Parts: sequence; C-alpha cells; structure tokens
Amino acid sequence: MPWTQRPPWVLIRSLRAIMASASEPQAKLDSIVKVIASNMIAEVSSIYVRLPDESLELFATEGLKKEAVHALRMKKGEGLVGLIADWGQPINLPDAQKHPSFSYKPETGEENYHSFLGVPIVRERRTIGVLTVQNKIERRYTTEEVEALETTAMVLAELIGSGAFAGAVSHSPGRRETSVTIKGTPLADGLALGHIALHEPRPVVLKFFADNIPAELKRLEDALERLKDDIKRHLEHEDSPQDSEHQAVLEAVQMLANDKGWARRMRDAVMAGLTAEAAVERVQQNMRTQLMKVGDDFWRERSHDIDDLSTRLLRTLQGQETHVERLPNDAILVARNMGAAELLSYDPRKLRGLVIEEGGATSHVSIVARSFNLAVLVQVPDVLSIADHGDPAILDAATGQFHVRPSLELIRAYADKARFRARRQARFSKLRHVQAITKDGERVLLNMNAGLTVDLPHLYQSGADGIGLYRTELQFMVASRFPKMEEQRKTYNRILDMAGGRRVIFRSLDVGGDKVLPYLRRVKEENPALGWRAIRMSLDRPALFRTQARALMRAAAGRELSLMLPFIADVSELLGAKALIDKEVEHAKKHSHELPSEMRVGVMVEIPAILYQLDQILPLVDFISVGSNDLLQFLFAADRENDRVARRFDPLHSSALKVLREIAAKAIAHKTDFALCGEMAGRPVDAMALLGLGFRSISMAPASVGPIKAMVLSLDTKKLGEMLNGLVDGNCSTIRRELTEFARKENIDI
Repeated sequence: MPWTQRPPWVLIRSLRAIMASASEPQAKLDSIVKVIASNMIAEVSSIYVRLPDESLELFATEGLKKEAVHALRMKKGEGLVGLIADWGQPINLPDAQKHPSFSYKPETGEENYHSFLGVPIVRERRTIGVLTVQNKIERRYTTEEVEALETTAMVLAELIGSGAFAGAVSHSPGRRETSVTIKGTPLADGLALGHIALHEPRPVVLKFFADNIPAELKRLEDALERLKDDIKRHLEHEDSPQDSEHQAVLEAVQMLANDKGWARRMRDAVMAGLTAEAAVERVQQNMRTQLMKVGDDFWRERSHDIDDLSTRLLRTLQGQETHVERLPNDAILVARNMGAAELLSYDPRKLRGLVIEEGGATSHVSIVARSFNLAVLVQVPDVLSIADHGDPAILDAATGQFHVRPSLELIRAYADKARFRARRQARFSKLRHVQAITKDGERVLLNMNAGLTVDLPHLYQSGADGIGLYRTELQFMVASRFPKMEEQRKTYNRILDMAGGRRVIFRSLDVGGDKVLPYLRRVKEENPALGWRAIRMSLDRPALFRTQARALMRAAAGRELSLMLPFIADVSELLGAKALIDKEVEHAKKHSHELPSEMRVGVMVEIPAILYQLDQILPLVDFISVGSNDLLQFLFAADRENDRVARRFDPLHSSALKVLREIAAKAIAHKTDFALCGEMAGRPVDAMALLGLGFRSISMAPASVGPIKAMVLSLDTKKLGEMLNGLVDGNCSTIRRELTEFARKENIDI
C-alpha cells in the first residue's frame, strides 16, 4: 500500500509528540518504530545502533521478536544493515532475501518478510545507525516513503548521538596522544609542518519541528537571499582572486545557490512541518544520496558543493560566522569535505597544507588549493576521527603520508628534511636563469606542464623554457557551462601574455572518459579510459573543436600558435582534425581576422598503434610529444591508478626504452621536433635515460624543473649514450640500478 495515503505531516506530527514527551530514550525509540510502522503501512520497523567496535545492535523493533532487542548484533559489513552502514546510502529491495548480502537471523523471525527499505542514521556526516522497514509482500518502496524514512532517521540521529545511550556511540573521544600515520592521494606536491586546524564543523540542528510554518518559510527565504548576496559580493570583491578559474568556481557555486529546485525542495520540507534548519539538512542529505548513486566522480564532487552551500545556509539561519580567526599561523587544514568558496574564506598566508577525507582531483577546492600553493592530500580515510584541533602534524605530499601527533624524532627528521628542501630549492633557484646545457654541449629544453592560469607564475619561478603541455580541458571542467568562444579566447590570450614569448603548446580538449563535463550528455561506457574521449569526441562533435580552434587562433593573432592533438590512433584522425583547422583558417581569412604568425600542429604519441604509423604521420605534423603516462600504461596493460599493478612495471624497462628510442630515431630521421611529457620527465634518473635516448625537450611539473636542470648540467650525454644502448638492447625489467650507479661514478646530480 503506497505511502501517499499517509501524508508526511502526519508522521512528523507524531514524531514531534514523541520527542517532546518525558519518556526515557528507550521508550521513545519503541514508540518511534510503532509510529513508523503505522504511518508507512509496514509490518516491521527496526532501529540498529552502531557501537564503538563498528558492530550494529538492534535497539528497537516493531514486528520482529522482542527478545532480539539488545541481543542481536551484526558485524561490520554484515547483511543489508551492515551494507547500509558502510555505504551510507539507502537500500530499497522488493525481495531482500534474493540479495547476495542478505543475512538471515532466525532469532528475529524475519523469514516471512520480503520487501525491505533501510536508510542510514547520520550525525555529523557519520553513520551511527540504520533504520529499516519491511513488508511480507514484494514491492519497491516509493520515493516519498524513502524520504519519509530519511526524515525520521535525521530525528533519530540527534536522539541516539546526543549521549542518551551512554557508550553506544563513541563520537566524542577525549584528547588522543598516540602518533598515527595515514595514507592519502597527493594532489599538489609539498611538505608542510604545522598544527591541525579542523575546518568549521557543520552547525548542529537542535529543533526539527516547526511551531509556525509561515514564520519558518520566511526565515528560509531571508537566509537564501542573504546567502546569494554573500556569494555575489565574494564574486565582485576587489580582493578576491580574479583568475578565470576562480571566477568559474564561484560562478558554479552561485548557480547552485540560485537553483530553483533546491529552494523548492526546502520549502516543501518546511510545508511538511520541519523547521528551516531541518529542511536544509533533510534536502542536503537527500541530494547527496542521489548524487552518490550516480557512480560518477564528477557528480560525487558536486555533492561536496551541495554540502558547502547547505552548511553556509545553516550558518546564515543560525547567525553563525566562520571563525577563521582561530587559524594558527602554520595551519594544516583538515576537513571531511570542503567547498571552494569555504577555502577562499581562509587567509592563505596562514595555510601550509590541506587534507580532505573525501574529495578528488576534479574537485573545485583542489583547484583553489593549487592557487594557494598548498601541499594537498585527498581521500585520507578516517582522518577526522583521528585528528584533533591543535594537534601537531606533518603533511608529506611526496609520499602521500599525513603524520598526526608525530614523535619528536619524526618531527626532527622532517624539520631536517624541510631545511634540506629549502637549501636545495635555494640552489635550484640560482639556476633559474641558467640554460640547461650538458657538459658535452647539448642544449636541453626543460618545459613545464600547466592547466590553469594560476600555474603560470611557476613558469618564471621554476626557470622553465616554456609550457610543453597546457591542458585546456581544466578550464572546461571548472565551468558550469561550455565556455563561449570569446571566454576561451580571453583565457588563451592571457596565457600567452603571461608566458611572455615563451612557447606554449596547447593540447586540444581532452575530455570524456573520467573527465566529465556536466553540460555535455554522458555516454555510459564499460572502459571510459579507452572510450569516447579526446580527439574522438572532437571529430564527432566538430563544432566544439572548431570553437576551440577559433578561440586559439584569435588569441594567438600575430604570435606563434602550437596546437597538439591528443589520443590520435590513426592517420585518418589526424587528417580529419587538420581539415577542421584548415576550415577555421579559411573562416579567419574570409572575415579578415589576423592569423597567428606561425601555426604549428602536432600530435601526442600515447596510443601504441601510432608507433607503426610514424612514417606516415611525421611528414604531416610540425612536432610530436610522447605522452609517457598513457603510452606506458597501455604498453604494459597496467592501470597507473591501480596500486596493485602500477609499480609492477618500471618505466625503465628495456621494452619501454626501446619504444622511446625508436620514436626519437624516427623523428630525427624526418627532421620533426619531438619531446616527452609525463611523470618520467620529472624524475632525474628517468630523465637522464630520456636524454641518453636522444630526447632534448621534456616537460614536467614546475617543481621538477630545478632538480632536472641540475642533473642536465652535470651530465655528459655521449658517455651516457655509449653505456645506455647496450642496456636497452638487452632484456631487463629495469635498468634503474645501472643508471643510478653510472650517475654515482660520474658525479651526476640526481
């Protein structure tokens, strides 16, 4: 029987009466499960509470055997209830017993029940329990029923987590002293020693049920307007960063704040009887659940923006401000999630690093963090359950380690390491204006990789010769819509201006796969890394490619333009892309637009199939650049994001080096410029091997330019080449040891 026969306000009114009563906590739980069962026409309603050991105990039930209460415990991850607790998402099944995770418990007497709906009980974004309903008939519960159960779970979260059940939930531990090291995913290199500053905790909702619905609606509307005005002021503030990426991030947040659907859902929740704060919480949890179900990294990251906005709206409703003045001068900011706008509210002069329990490479906050030049770790599990505000900490982004409450010995070791890094950096800084020329007179171009205008200052700070790879897709990924041609032109023009005459190689749009643009229709693929992406998408959507090509040509009017085509697998793709470029050249001539003084077109060599077409491709292009990251993972069929196989094959494997040597030889024979960009280029021993194979232009992260330049200045490529060729001709899984020994004997700075 559908939920719609019992309106939401009926359940909310009943819950309000129970919570207002003077009953003991257990009696309240017993009453709540009865009310849920009655209002949802369910034969079973049960509440499970998560204990400190991560097990789940049955605390109350209507419909199951009463003797199971406080007797039934389920291990972490056991059954559907354990699955909900681990995932933090609802499970809605017409026949639970057919699900592979179903765990039958004879002591409950649940063998007669088929349909199952369970939702997590979440407090402070941690699952502290599970609320379920069951029926004998097979049916899938409606969206309205799911939302009703989630509303009830929100009320239960405060009852269970408030301390009413002593010892049941351990979410407020005392001060901890044990040293802990946690592993995360580095997004920006660096080393930070400082003290932990916990990101402003989410305001606690203390009142759930409205006394005066019209008054709550007005409170909500007023808070929404104040929130929108605040974001608008931030966008227009003269002190706010004016880089296009920052603007795009804030514009995306502004778009969410102005979303009518978000406001409508909150109004509906208030009309059902919730306070404005409870409505914000309810809608935020529901939207987060929906976005997490998509199973897509992009939409998971957007859920963090929803969290950010909801937190800001709650603070506005409660008259709270972000207490950024509590920030120590050596702060390592720690957060579960964080929106870009929230990070922008902190003083970057006091920040040393950023650690996010969730998050990912495409998150808006990671882009802002890079502009602040912070060491960044994301996907750091359970960091908030381990770290306390004010704890000493060390963030080592090079190793992906976060040391909380480190020992005195570790602090001393890292302090020495920091001083050593500072001395090395000072030494490398002195080399900024020195050309990279080997001891035997070979000039080597050391370029840097970039993708945002905030990266451009590193061009001068590092002493790089130019930008060997500019990832144009990042501008598209931070935007809330496809950037118009003029917007693209302004960005590219600014990049060329900031480069100051140094060469910039723009890679055309490399999206698709895991790089999702929300405003383009998604194509579900089993293996997106090998699917419809990069040049394949550009050729199928020529208008997108031509718009970008037109913007680049306009930006480079009277200047050199270097355009690199990614993911080329066949000569026909190159010819197709060049034909589109030629059309844009003709369009510019027809409309009397000034053209670039020189138009260079190249390809990325990253798909193995292209290795056997180089004799056909090289005469058609002005340059090639080896994308070593993708080329090597395709060559060895080893996903570089998979820890189990990523380190199984060394880039200095003789097979890989044979391939790279062949590419260099072909390019030299055709008198075509060639380079390599990728992680190899930024590691001194690997880069030394590349120079021995004939490469004289490599592109890397800005921080690697100094160390690589020091290596180049101390290297004799003739001696290296004589030694290297013999090793490459062999069959070795790696020649790293031999190269390291050669560097030691020859006093090469690695």
